[in-house]
Amino acid sequence: MNSDISKPVNLGNPEEYSILEFAKYIRDEVGKLTGKRMPNIVHKAKMEDDPQKRKPDISVAKQLLDWEPQIPVREGITKTIEYFQEQLKEEKESDSLKAL
Repeated sequence: MNSDISKPVNLGNPEEYSILEFAKYIRDEVGKLTGKRMPNIVHKAKMEDDPQKRKPDISVAKQLLDWEPQIPVREGITKTIEYFQEQLKEEKESDSLKAL
């Protein structure tokens, strides 16, 4: 991006979610879109500086770039899952054609 801004600018979504909330939503959405039963979420020991919540401060982006997210977090996750499903499908089809 061409800009005179030299400091870091956080581009994210300021809605607050826990990592567990993200994991559950992704698991459930993948299961719904694939029709497959998804495994349980495995809880591991926390790392020392592990964030428990995710809520980026996008005030600099709003102020300097007049930017804010246009897509809600859950919709973005669903679109990302759909994108990767399509990529995997195309890769599988391509591999099948190569095998001929």
